[in-house]
Order: sequence, then C-alpha cells, then structure tokens
Amino acid sequence: MKVVVTGANGFVGARVVQELVKRGDEVHAVVRATGERRRLKGIPSLRLLEADLLSAAGQETIAALGAEACVHAAWYAEPGKYLSSLTNIDFVGATLDLARSLAQGGCRRFVGIGTCFEYDTDRGFLSERTPLAPVHLYSAAKAATYLALKQLGLLSGMQVAWGRLFYLYGPDEYPDRLVSSIARALLRGEEARSTPGLQIRDFLHVEDAASALCAVLHSDLVDAVNIGSGQPVTVAAIVQQLGAICGRPDLVRLGARPYAAGDPMFVCADVRVLRTATGWSPRWSMADGLADAVGWWRGSKGG
Repeated sequence: MKVVVTGANGFVGARVVQELVKRGDEVHAVVRATGERRRLKGIPSLRLLEADLLSAAGQETIAALGAEACVHAAWYAEPGKYLSSLTNIDFVGATLDLARSLAQGGCRRFVGIGTCFEYDTDRGFLSERTPLAPVHLYSAAKAATYLALKQLGLLSGMQVAWGRLFYLYGPDEYPDRLVSSIARALLRGEEARSTPGLQIRDFLHVEDAASALCAVLHSDLVDAVNIGSGQPVTVAAIVQQLGAICGRPDLVRLGARPYAAGDPMFVCADVRVLRTATGWSPRWSMADGLADAVGWWRGSKGG
C-alpha cells in the first residue's frame, strides 16, 4: 500500500515509518526542509518528501503523491509550550485541508493521532464512548479535529480513524518526560525526585504504539480508537522499577515533588475496540520496555 506519513521524523512518526516499511508498504515520509532526520537514518526503501504541512504548497506536494493511505502524525509538540500554544489552531486547519485534498485525490484511509486528554478523565477507565471534556487548547484542538474529520469521512467516503494515544515512553523520548527524566537522573548518579507517585497511568512503549497505529491503518476500523496498554500502573511503581534497572534504588525520592495542579489521579485505556478489531497486542512488557529506554539513555550523550 502506498502510504504517506506526516511528522515522520517525530518520536511516534519515525516508529510508524519503521513499522510500515517492515510490513512492505511503500512509505513516503514527510519532513520539513529544515527538519531533523536522525530518527529516520538506516530505514531501507524509505522515500523522503520535503514539505511543510502548514503551507499550501506543502499540502499540494503531499496530495500530489496520490497516496492510498495516510498516517497523520504531525502536530506541534514542543515540551512546556504545546498545551496552550496558539499553533494548535494552525494545525487544526492544516489537518482538515490536507485530509480534504487527500480524499479528493482518492486516498482510501486516513489515520489521525489524538490524545487521551480529549476525554473526561474523571470517568475511570476511558473507552471510546467516554464523553469528551478537553481542558487545554491542545486537547481541545485535537477533539475538534477529530469531530470534523469524522464528518469529512462520511461526506467523502474516505475511511477516517482517530488513534487516541495514552502515555508513551521509549528510547529517544523527550528528556523531561517521566521515564526519561528519572532514568537520566539515576544514570548520572543524581537523586530521582518524583511526586508520591500514587497517580495511576497507562504506559505503552512507543514501538507498540506505532504497531497499533499501523494495525488500525491496515484494518477497516473507523472513528476513534484508544491506543494504550489497558494495564494500570502507578507512577511510583515505574519510578521504583527504574531505580532497580539503573542499580540505584537508593537515589529514588518519592514525594520530593508535589502533585501538579489539576493532574488526574487515574488515566487508563479500555482497549477492547483496538484488540477486537485488529487482533493487536503489545510486544513489550513494562520491565523490558523500561530496560530498553534506560539502555538508550545509557548509551546516549544526552543521558
């Protein structure tokens, strides 16, 4: 299948590209002319396409490929800024314009990437039927894009699926995320300061998230679908396991940081739709996945 992947050099996008290439798809990886490409090095049979999604010319370039399918992983995600950035609004418009152009060009399937924070996170296990209640511009922009894409799909005949990601981790993650920040501190021989860690989360290795998104792409599944492990785990358990993997449990400091204001205490996916429709299951256990992430940081100059 001829597939175009936007945001192909990102944390998730690069793994999606790798997974699609393994499956034998003809993959066209969209990156900006100035975009970093280190995550894409060494992937065989990869076709790079320089295009800026936020420009009309870039969208025309992407649409001109005549792709049969699209995984849309591009979005603004600068740590510390993306939740309230007005750039989210730009990506709503750009995503809808791109999807419309692809549909007009005969694209059969479009898989967009959303977030678990589109949901009302006070509802316990979150299913695709959980009401939406975004509390940041980022999650509101994602939810708005999902709703509009759903209608575009009904009007155009292009099958639209929307993968809502839960908590991801893995090699080459942003340094200040939970797993990466704790691992880096421990590997440097510094205290790993955490909240008390009673928050319950749904963590999934980034390679498993990519394989799930590709499974969705190669299915007939439409509408929203949760991309998560379905297994609740406390932040404390993750931090303590990282301490053990790094050989420095003595440096773990649970309770050294306060809980963030408004941080939900329970966020976990109901993944029955994903599993039933695609037969997908994760490849990485939590223990092996965390060891994989630690191993990457141990060998990285950024560790």
